[in-house]
Amino acid sequence: MSSQPNVLILGIGNLLWADEGFGVRAVEEFHRLYETPDNVKLMDGGTQGIYLVQHVRDCDILIVFDAVDYGLPPGTMKRVEDEEVPKFMGCKKISLHQTGFQEVLMMAEMMDEPPEKLLLIGVQPVELDDFGGGLRDEIKDKIEPAIEMALAYLAEIGITAKKRAVPLPPESTIACQIMQTEHYEMGRPSEERACRSGDERLLVDKNWVAPQDHDAELEQILATPQGAR
Repeated sequence: MSSQPNVLILGIGNLLWADEGFGVRAVEEFHRLYETPDNVKLMDGGTQGIYLVQHVRDCDILIVFDAVDYGLPPGTMKRVEDEEVPKFMGCKKISLHQTGFQEVLMMAEMMDEPPEKLLLIGVQPVELDDFGGGLRDEIKDKIEPAIEMALAYLAEIGITAKKRAVPLPPESTIACQIMQTEHYEMGRPSEERACRSGDERLLVDKNWVAPQDHDAELEQILATPQGAR
């Protein structure tokens, strides 16, 4: 590793599903509050999946903020390093096209360009199944400690982030303008106007039953001649 390693601080997750957005909100807040040297890049990785591979390949040190299913009590923050990280990445795949970050790390490894050092700062989510919801308070409260953990790690490798005299205004941060926390959460429809946990046409239908084995039922449907369905 050179005397000035390339560092990528990456927030990943889906802002549309409550605590799944923790990683993105953490990196946004880091950028709002701190200045970093030129060799440190902060990035909202969202749900870009394999499109993040080149960014991962280009860095020597990777720090990731994410919502992680550690199997711990909700709101628990945990630090994981280096070869242990892939075991925990990807709390929940929200859609079929969303590639888990394990695959991103694997692809960088296959190309012989993985980061030399890797740190995951993860928080056990409280709630994921809340479409359009923001972070729960227990998770919001972990953003500052998560940033402090990242700052301490940077200090361990000789990199100092300087606190801004005045935090950046929302329009100057790396946050997507339409998804800025205040704008996003204040513009959310009420529960009366928007069902947040599923299709209300099914939820109120007493005759509807969730599939017990989705894959098996799908195979059965596909195997049945169209005229007999």
